[in-house]
Amino acid sequence: MKRILAISDIHGELKLFDSLLEKVKYDADEDQLILVGDYVDRGPDSKGVLNRVSELKRNGAVVLRGNHDEMMLNVVDGVSGALGRWERNGALMTLQSYDSSIESVILSAGAEFEKHISLIREMDYYYETKDYIFVHAGVSPDTPVQKTDPHTFLWIRELFYEKYSGDKTVIFGHTPTSAIRQEKNHDIYFGEIILSVLMEQRPMAGSSTVWNCPVRERTLWRKNKERLSLYCEVSFLKGD
Repeated sequence: MKRILAISDIHGELKLFDSLLEKVKYDADEDQLILVGDYVDRGPDSKGVLNRVSELKRNGAVVLRGNHDEMMLNVVDGVSGALGRWERNGALMTLQSYDSSIESVILSAGAEFEKHISLIREMDYYYETKDYIFVHAGVSPDTPVQKTDPHTFLWIRELFYEKYSGDKTVIFGHTPTSAIRQEKNHDIYFGEIILSVLMEQRPMAGSSTVWNCPVRERTLWRKNKERLSLYCEVSFLKGD
């Protein structure tokens, strides 16, 4: 296994996702791909993204759940208040990827939609190795991951990236990197020290406690017409 590749927050951008996998020359036989959640909403082809995610999972990718994926699942399960919350966060574009005639947030009754709901139900909240924790939003600084409320893995922000000091490096998405830095800097966030990244530049090495690896960082998306995708190459550090 040469590389561990972590990708987060695809948000319905199938063309971007496919382009990124091609750009990094992803090889399922050689690389471990870890997808860190948020496959649906906001972008034009959530259905296509979930089809691709399902295919990648069959070929060995680790597929984790994001808060947008959970919002979609909660609506299907009839959780109180879930419909309004999902509607405010891009539900309509997701549903229109299944049926372009949909004009309001009405659940699809199609077999493909049901298949994707089953896929989301199977997604874990985090993935842990000897050196890393992969998770959508972050972890509780004071609670072992095994005892953490799943809601934390999907929604936590400042409490995590401002306070976490655990032994394992955490690779996460969810929070725009400009929000973490509190400045108009949309580059991938690596904690305090730089590590290996592909961003139209030569890779650099170092170490860090937290890395934020967004594929579709919202501020960057508005700024860049090509919506350049980014990823973290995790294995550069340890030579795994």
